Amino acid sequence: MLSNFPEPILNLPEADIPIKGIKAYLSQAENHQIIFMEFSEDVDLPEHDHESQWGIVLEGKIELVIDGVNYTYAKGDRYFIPKGVKHSGKIFAGYADITYFNQKDRYRVK
Repeated sequence: MLSNFPEPILNLPEADIPIKGIKAYLSQAENHQIIFMEFSEDVDLPEHDHESQWGIVLEGKIELVIDGVNYTYAKGDRYFIPKGVKHSGKIFAGYADITYFNQKDRYRVK
C-alpha cells in the first residue's frame, strides 16, 4: 500500500494501537498527541470513551456513532468527539486521517 504521508511523517515513531490493519505514526507533545493513521482493512471499533478527539479525513470513509448519533465522514470532512462521550464505529479499508488527542498518553510508541 502506498502511503498517504510524506517521509517526515513516516519517520515518526510508529504508534502501538491494537487494531488490525493499521499503520499509525505518533507525534508526541507535552500535553497531547497527533496520530497519522492509515487502514488496510475494514475495522469495527467497539464503544469506548477518552479525552477529546478531533480528526480530519484524508482518504476513504469512516462511520461513527457519537453519543448515539450516526455520522459518516469522507475525504475532507472533520469530526470532533468531546471528552468522555461514548463512541463506536466502522473504518473502511483505504481510510487515512490525522487525529488530535487532547491526551499526552493515549498511545505509546510501538
